[in-house]
Amino acid sequence: MGKKIELGKERPDNFKESWSGEYKYFSHFEHGAIVPQVLSMVTTMKENGKPNAAFHAGTVFSGDPSGYYVIMPGISYSHTYTNILRDKEFCVNFLSSEYYEACKRTVAENSEDTDEIIAGGFNAEPCKTISGFRIEEAILSFECKLVSIQDITGQNGLFMLIGQVQLGVVDENCHRLENICGSKGFMYHIPSPQNPLTDERMPTAAAYLTPFKVKG
Repeated sequence: MGKKIELGKERPDNFKESWSGEYKYFSHFEHGAIVPQVLSMVTTMKENGKPNAAFHAGTVFSGDPSGYYVIMPGISYSHTYTNILRDKEFCVNFLSSEYYEACKRTVAENSEDTDEIIAGGFNAEPCKTISGFRIEEAILSFECKLVSIQDITGQNGLFMLIGQVQLGVVDENCHRLENICGSKGFMYHIPSPQNPLTDERMPTAAAYLTPFKVKG
């Protein structure tokens, strides 16, 4: 383990933007204090009826016997936010590393008139409990109804969205470690790690899990 570096609330001078406006939308902690985040494709419907597919990182889940909930951070200028706010529903799809490049295509091809599920080369399946589509290639999909949206900063830029899962669609082999971890399992986002002492930035990367045995 190396020397511990303290990062405060103010962005250090050596943390340079890798694209214009980067730190207008993202915190320096995202790059200087990396927490790998599970990747998913969030599908919604645009106002014109075209499917929207957003490559998303950072969704977490929690629940009790009364319900299972999706807790998802996001930024208010995205198609996804607009669609969820209007229709009060969305679907979270998890794909393996085989589809990483396909997921990236939905980021590049995201105009209002684009069917972004087709743009990614995916097959769409009609959802059963909400309108819109889930992704057939997903190892797991959650159809969700919106419960609440909270403006985290009070500046209408960063929000926390909570949805209740209505239906889970699970691959029959999802209980096997090789279908949870490794190349067949869930993908994780590693957003362009920053050296906290210099202006060195590493490229954005993706990863998958390697399980280890636990005692007990």
